[in-house]
Amino acid sequence: MKLLFFYFILHLHNFFQISSPQTLPRNTTGHACNLNQTTSSCQTYAFFRAMGPNQLDLASISDLFSVSRATIAKPSNLTSLTSPLVPNQALFIPLTCTCNSVNTTTNLSYAKLNYTIKKDDTFYIVSTNLFHNLTTYQLVETVNPTLVPINLTIGQDVIFPIFCKCPTKTQLQNQVNYLISYVFQPFDTISSIASRFGSTATSIVEVNGDDIRPWDTVFVPVSQLPELTQPSPTSLSSDKMSARRGEVIELATGLGVCGVLLIWIGGLWAYREYSWKEEVGKNKNGVESKKLEVEVSLMADVSDCLDKYKVYKLEELSEATDGFDERWVIQGSVFKGYIDGKWYAIKKMKWNACEELKILQKVNHGNLVILEGFCIDPDNSNCYLVYEYLENGSLYTRLHDSKAERLSWRKRLRIALDIANGLQYIHEHTIPRVIHKDVKSSNILLDAHMRAKIANFGLAKSGCNAITRHIVGTQGYVAPEYISDGIVSTKMDVFSFGVILLELVSGREAVNEEGKALWVEFYENFNGNDEKPNHKITEFIDDTILREPCSTDSVKNVMSIAIASLHRDPSRRPSMVDIVYALCKSDDLLTDLSEDGFSPLQVLAR
Repeated sequence: MKLLFFYFILHLHNFFQISSPQTLPRNTTGHACNLNQTTSSCQTYAFFRAMGPNQLDLASISDLFSVSRATIAKPSNLTSLTSPLVPNQALFIPLTCTCNSVNTTTNLSYAKLNYTIKKDDTFYIVSTNLFHNLTTYQLVETVNPTLVPINLTIGQDVIFPIFCKCPTKTQLQNQVNYLISYVFQPFDTISSIASRFGSTATSIVEVNGDDIRPWDTVFVPVSQLPELTQPSPTSLSSDKMSARRGEVIELATGLGVCGVLLIWIGGLWAYREYSWKEEVGKNKNGVESKKLEVEVSLMADVSDCLDKYKVYKLEELSEATDGFDERWVIQGSVFKGYIDGKWYAIKKMKWNACEELKILQKVNHGNLVILEGFCIDPDNSNCYLVYEYLENGSLYTRLHDSKAERLSWRKRLRIALDIANGLQYIHEHTIPRVIHKDVKSSNILLDAHMRAKIANFGLAKSGCNAITRHIVGTQGYVAPEYISDGIVSTKMDVFSFGVILLELVSGREAVNEEGKALWVEFYENFNGNDEKPNHKITEFIDDTILREPCSTDSVKNVMSIAIASLHRDPSRRPSMVDIVYALCKSDDLLTDLSEDGFSPLQVLAR
């Protein structure tokens, strides 16, 4: 009873207390980097604990950090992509860390994450409650100088810079491959952190100094990621039952104490209600007027789309998904819904779909997912996009889920050609040109006949050859010039398509469990003037393909297209027109079983 009362008073104290400077992290403005001492970019990891009701599933966390669930699950030693997480469960989050120029005199090291502002969000709340102090609101303000922190709007895109560091050349020589970002907790010591990650206290002090305070981000040098011990399903059930019994006992004990406090608080509440009653009455009409104003504004934004798409009622979509029940989640915030005897994919999002609707209404191609209609919810500023439902899911699942039926080479080649045709259409036949900006295997959907369609135009942009500071996209697929300089062009989609070709040929994911991008490994092994031996090529090709009586020349030709698409110089990459032509040529090669006279290093870019 005394212990419960103590914790209750402690929580009241924490609720009303304003944080003092002693509770703030020491470094709030970022970590300087020097390109003469370290690389401009590297793959690293952040140690993250799943906390709060909205972070107890892998999908929510992967969406927050803009990475796939698999790239979190593998380094975190998770055996399932869909099982719920427990509070405080430890995870390793992959990050692409870069040295960024903030102004003419300052370079700071951080990973750029794009976050869409939601209701009641502030830089401070998102930094502390969602990213758990892996960044600070001061650094967010620095990286987003054009935004006004006290005047954020729902749907606004903000870069949240996650603290990270790349190893120096000396550290790499000493077998330090990663500097893990870890938020120092009040109960931590340098020795305990060293023990947890398999590092040493001396090496941690060398990187961070010895003046480390709670909530500072500490960089832990390691040669390899330590194996995280995760709770088993059996122990989870047992722990939950024990915790539930303990909660019941504590609840019964604490009701008496809380009852007295509730009576006291209830009196104050009643007085406040009485005092505010008249004021609320006065404001009621104003609130209703504001709601109508929002609804009119949202409808005005999509007025051009009203004659092309069906406008659904929120009640229809809620009924179609059983109240947006989790059982009908396809991926992230996309639900499967049944309307008028037909299945649809319903994407729920905050009101930032205006640009996506404008782009989708001017495209019409068999290799792009069809938008059927939309719905707006002015109460919560939500928007719902209703798409056709594709039965065979995403290409990512078909390639990388061990339970999925393996794709034949003929089907893979057909899928590659479908994607290329879709990209050629938006690059060459729309005015202005459309750049998808997020081409990846999870955004390629397959219909009942295994034909591919490009989905998710949420990051798409009309017009090209622009420069942006808001770097978005998915690790392993983003073009180097976009990460370093923010250059937006059709060639960034070509680069991402090249990564998908590598996935189709190798059956591997875009980023491996050690955080290394597939295109980097491929470029190191196959980009050169010497012809690689056949055994080297065979090692890269998926075993499923090798067991087929298909043309090896066809596979090698696709590898050559991938090399051309992944050229570091975007001007040297082929256009999607060239790629479609080359893939059609590969299709013809399926009937030619000759293995003579074709080099995987033949490059199409001219």
